[in-house]
This record gives sequence, C-alpha cells and structure tokens, in this order.
Amino acid sequence: MDPNLIQFFKYLYFTSQSKQFKLEVLLIFFNFDIKNIKELHMTANEVMSELKAFGNEQTKKIYISHGAKEPLFGVKVADLKTILKKTKKNHQLSLELYDTGNSDAMYLAGLMADESKITEEHLNDWIKKAYWFYLSEYTVPWVAAETKFGFELGLKWIRSDEERIAAAGWSTLSYYASVHPDDKLDINAYSKLLDQIPTEINAARGRVKYAMNGFIIAMGAYIAELTEKATMIAKKVGSVEVDMNGTSCKVPLASDYLNKIIEKKQIGKKRKTARC
Repeated sequence: MDPNLIQFFKYLYFTSQSKQFKLEVLLIFFNFDIKNIKELHMTANEVMSELKAFGNEQTKKIYISHGAKEPLFGVKVADLKTILKKTKKNHQLSLELYDTGNSDAMYLAGLMADESKITEEHLNDWIKKAYWFYLSEYTVPWVAAETKFGFELGLKWIRSDEERIAAAGWSTLSYYASVHPDDKLDINAYSKLLDQIPTEINAARGRVKYAMNGFIIAMGAYIAELTEKATMIAKKVGSVEVDMNGTSCKVPLASDYLNKIIEKKQIGKKRKTARC
C-alpha cells in the first residue's frame, strides 16, 4: 500500500475520539489492504478472464492485419496497463501468461516480466514463440534490453538465420543502448555494428531491414558519440523498402528522423524503461 495512504489512515485513527469511527477506519484499511494483496496475487486464469473482458473486435482485426493470429482477444495497450497496475512486476505470472500462446497475454507478460529474475533460457524460449513483430521486435527485446546480459543476447540473435530472431537482435541492441548509460556500453562494438549496415541492409529480409533502420536511429539518438556517424550512414542507406503486409505503416527515413531529434536537442536522452 502507498505509504502516504497508510499515514492518512493512521491520522484518521489516532485523531478521532469516536470508538465507532476508529472501528470503521480499521475495517476500511484492512479491506483495502486485502484487496490489494489479492490483486498482486492474481492467477493466470484470472488475468485471462480480464483480458477477455477487455477484448475489442476492431483492435483484434487491426492486430490480425499486422500478423497476429488466434488465440487473441484484441486488447488495447492502455487496457493491458490497467491490468498491469494490479499485478505489478510478477516473474512467475509473466512466464505462465507467455506460455498461453495468446498474443494479448504474451504482450502483457513482457510488460510484467521482472528483468532481474528472467533468464537467458527464458528469453530464448520467448523469442522462439514470438511469431509476429509486436512480440519479436518489441515485447521480447524490451525485456532482454533491461537485463544484464541483453547486449550479448542481442549479438547472438542478430546472427540467426531466422528473420524474426535476427530482427529481435537488432531491436534488443537498440533498446539496450536506450536504457543504459554510455559508460556502461561498448561504444566500439556499437560503432562496428553501424559499419555493417550499409553493406548488409539491402540483402537482409524485411523485418531485419526494418530493425536495422531502427538501429541506425537508436545509435544516433541515444549515443551522442555516434550521432555524427549514424547520421552519415542514414544518408548513405537512404529510404528502406519493407513489405508492410498491405497496411498503411511505413518505414521511417532514418536521416529525417535523426534531424528532428537533433533539432529538438534530445540527443543522448535515455529512456527510463524500454517497455511501453
């Protein structure tokens, strides 16, 4: 319970002269506390019931058009965060939800995952099951990037022959740079990765191209020492063409994107968390 709320209950209890009022304060306090304890210990079945209740057919259609498959309910991210407020970070529950194979539950699992407890083995399992880009380029890389071993895992994944996993690797490396201070990053390794992109991006598969383009932006945005180099490479690479599965989504032009960040004087500004 919020410490300020506890202090409020104490104030009500100790300043009142009425025994009846004190009793009512105690009842409200314990009922409130029990409710919060229950929310923090929600079961996977209880979470799935809430997800089903939040399901939206229009959202489901949009997700499917982008690559999602059954089972899913079509839950908006804002509603996922409503559930997350109840569960907070919960390692075991996140593993159970991800294993359901339900896309909404898998996304929520990523938001709920405890980066200090999840293992490389767990994340390798998760990325194998991340069948569409919302999961493979966002959910799993977000969690991986916040772990101590995220950089090494990203390097491993970019060498994969599987498009989803290679794209996840580039995304993980990007998000890792976004949440860790520069003095904790291997700037030289990141610089060499930037050098690879102009010669590799055109031959790469769709989602890998997209993630590589995002990597250029991330290097220029989050590592001030690499901004000039990333900007030069962005101009060299130019427009990146990726099949967006018939949707209206577009690949951002890295050079324009970086120029906007430079104009806003946001270079080097790190994120508090990779997840959103």
